[in-house]
Order: sequence, then C-alpha cells, then structure tokens
Amino acid sequence: MAKGAAKRIAGQNERAIKHLRLGMVIPTILSLVLRLLLRRDSLPPSKGSLIIYVLTYLPALFLSRYLENIGTSRRDPTTGALISSGEDLNQPGVTEWCFDILYITWSCQVGSGAFGEWFWYFYLVIPLYAVFKVWTGFVGPYLLPSSGSPPADDANKAETLSKRQEKLRKRSERGDPRVRAVHK
Repeated sequence: MAKGAAKRIAGQNERAIKHLRLGMVIPTILSLVLRLLLRRDSLPPSKGSLIIYVLTYLPALFLSRYLENIGTSRRDPTTGALISSGEDLNQPGVTEWCFDILYITWSCQVGSGAFGEWFWYFYLVIPLYAVFKVWTGFVGPYLLPSSGSPPADDANKAETLSKRQEKLRKRSERGDPRVRAVHK
C-alpha cells in the first residue's frame, strides 16, 4: 500500500516538475511574442523593464529549482526501483506558496508583454499577502486579543458529530425504538 502511494506521488511530482520547466521557458517566449505583435514600439525593452524582469526571474528560478530538488524522486540505478518519491509537491503550506509566487511571476511576465510595464504592479500581491498572513496569524492575535470564542451554532455541532452519531440522532428524531433516549 505504501509503495503504491509513493509511486503515485512520484508520478505527480514528475508531471509537476515537467510543468515547472516548461513554465520557466514559455512565459518568456510568450512575453516576447506578445511584445512583438502588440507593442512593437516597446522593442527593444527599456533598461527598467529588463531590470524588473531579471529581479523577478531570479526568485522564480530559485523557487523552481527548490521545488525540483525536493520533488525529484530517486531510483535505484541498476534496477530502476523507486527509492524515494521526494516531497509531495501537492501539499499545502510553503510548497503551495512557492507555486503561487511562480504563477504570479509568469502571469506578470506575459501581462507586461501584452499590456505594458504597469502590469508588474500586480507583483505587489505577493508582499501584500505575506503582510496579511503575518498580521492575521501572528501580530493581530497578540495586539487585538478576542474576547472569547464565538458561540457554537447548530451547524458547527453537526459538523463535529461522527457519521454514527448523526445516524443515531436522526433515528431518535423519528422515534425509532432501537434508539434509547437518555434523559439527564
């Protein structure tokens, strides 16, 4: 069972790494083609736009290499048997944030080629989101402590019941004789 999961993770990681490699090349080419087709007057790109491109490409390159390193599976060279599937690249948290930064970078590259250099302002979403996460996760709760937990409503209670408890509750509501009502 565990080997099946490791093989599945290894296969998913190989596809994700293939997409990462394509993603590091295609947005650059697409940006140049769109600039050539839609914005000929911006060729050759200005020094400022090249600096912005390089300053955003370097973190994207670092993150893609990082994701490739942690997600690459190791195989036995002689038999080809799977030794390690690598880290799961579909896991939430830091890995997910790395992909988000890559997607934003790629969309800004393509957008700047199609619409202009002002499109790079969308890159500010990354630090704004980081500030939001720091505020809501660390700073805000210490500076503005809540007065207590909100009262639990019936919807929250229903979510905490197990399937068996939910089934028994429904039976007792119908008056099923198999369920004994316990009165406290």
